[in-house]
Order: sequence, then structure tokens, then C-alpha cells
Amino acid sequence: MRAHPDLLVGMETSDDAGVFRLDSETALVQTLDFFTPIVDSPYEFGLIAAANSLSDIYAMGGRPVTAMNIVCFPVGELSEDILKETLAGGLEKIYEAGAVLVGGHSVDDKEFKYGLSVTGIVHPDRILTNRNAKTDDRLILTKPIGTGIIATAIKRKIADGEAVKTLIEVTTTLNRRAAEIMERFRPNACTDVTGFGLAGHLLEMAKGSRKKIVIHTDMIPFIKKAREYALMGLIPGGSYNTKNYCIKNISIGASVKQVVIDMLFDPQTSGGLVISLPEKKAKECLKAMQNEGLFCAIIGEVSEESIDGHLVVN
Repeated sequence: MRAHPDLLVGMETSDDAGVFRLDSETALVQTLDFFTPIVDSPYEFGLIAAANSLSDIYAMGGRPVTAMNIVCFPVGELSEDILKETLAGGLEKIYEAGAVLVGGHSVDDKEFKYGLSVTGIVHPDRILTNRNAKTDDRLILTKPIGTGIIATAIKRKIADGEAVKTLIEVTTTLNRRAAEIMERFRPNACTDVTGFGLAGHLLEMAKGSRKKIVIHTDMIPFIKKAREYALMGLIPGGSYNTKNYCIKNISIGASVKQVVIDMLFDPQTSGGLVISLPEKKAKECLKAMQNEGLFCAIIGEVSEESIDGHLVVN
């Protein structure tokens, strides 16, 4: 494919969004995501889907500006009220992000799906990618892991009220404030944790940066109920596909329990950011986030050069 001089981030990498330079001060950040419902409430599904789509803009260091609805809806099979409530939830998150809904498109489809196409802006010199993690950086994670497992438990009619509440709280929280704080510390790299799971997205960062990344499972925050359901075998099928695809570039310590390994590959919806910063800045950033009541934890570090990229799980 022909390269364009103003295409700053394209399909050649595993970054969260594309970036196109308009001029010396402004670049567009563009992303698109949609999926089937993971909760019973249409309104809450709209909140989750919108937050998930908006997250990619934050992961690139950008600010969302406009959004467009993407809808696949089984006309005649589901009530239009379900669609209205879903779109209302999405609109609430768009407004919370400070963006504007400018339109969208819908099709008649046997399976209900919803999401957004989002356009943001960023200064060309302030773009964040997953390709610039530096040796001795520390890695901050801004949300707990386990939403895919809880979503599976919901589908199987096993999840209790506490689990559903936690899922909604985690997945409807925008990464906006975490992104605003991290920007003050000029991170080296960033990504958000979504369908490839924590391990998969960290490996993408390791490969893109040509580094070895080490994570410590005793420092990773897992949702309590997700661990319980994982022990029951409620693991999304995609987890195993991701593990099989990534495992040749991952070393897992003998002491790491199988349930933890399963959770590392759990596909997340509207997951947190993983931020790579020098150690001193990472500690300062962590404190700044904690002072504002944000969830966050340092989960590992960038250890050394690795041409092919490698992830070590201890």
C-alpha cells in the first residue's frame, strides 16, 4: 500500500487508532469499534460500547471531537425501544467525553451490534503509540482485569448482582481523566487493554518497541468475581485463541497459576490504559491519579532490548 507523508500512524502497526496530520499543529485520530451486547440493559450496553470506542482516542494521546453511531439491528425482532435506549446510553458517554454526535449509519441485521466511529485531535508531536516504550520504564494499568470472564458469566446466567455491578462500573468509566493526568508526565508509550487481553496488548507493545517487558502477576489487579468465575471454567473462547497466537513470544514462570494465565488473556471490553513511563515519572503519575481517586497500579517494567519483542510473566 502506498505510504502518505501525512499518515503518521497507519495499518503497519498494532496501534489503537490511525493518525493523519492536517498541519504542523493538528493531526486527526480515527478509530472504529462495535460489538454485540454484553449486559441485559440496553442503556448500559450503550454506555459501555461508547466508552470502549472512545478509549482508543485517549490511548493515542488525543481528545475525542466527533462521533458517529454504527448500528446493526434486527428490525421486526427487537423493540425499537431497545435501540433508543442503547443510543441514549451512547450519547451520554459521547457528551461526557466532550465530543459531539454528528450522525451515523444503521442496517437491518439478524444480530444486534452497536458502537462508534470516533474522530479526535492531537498535536503531531504529542502522539502516543505502543512502539516507544523505553528500557527501565514502569508500566501503569488504570483498570482491573476480568470483564470478559464476567460477561461470559452473564451470558451463562451465572453472574450475580455484585459481578454485574462491577462490570458496568469498570466498563462505563471513561479513560479521559487517566489520559489527562498521564499527559502531564509525557509518557513514552501507551495502549488500551481490549480484545487481545492484557498479555496480548503488552506483547504488542513489546514487539512494537523491540523490548522485553516483565509483568508481576501479584501486582496486577484482578476483579475478584472474575477470578471466581474463571476457576469455574467460564473463560471466553477468544482467550485461548489469543494465547495460542502469542505464546511463542511469552515466557510464563512456573509459579504462575493457571487461573491467572487464563485471566491475562481474557479479552477486555472498555479496559484500562497501560502507560509506559520512566520510573520516577511513573511513581509521580501514579500518585497524581490516586490523589484524584482513580484506580491504577504499577504492574511491571520494560527490561531490555529484544528484536522480536518478548513478554515475561512472573
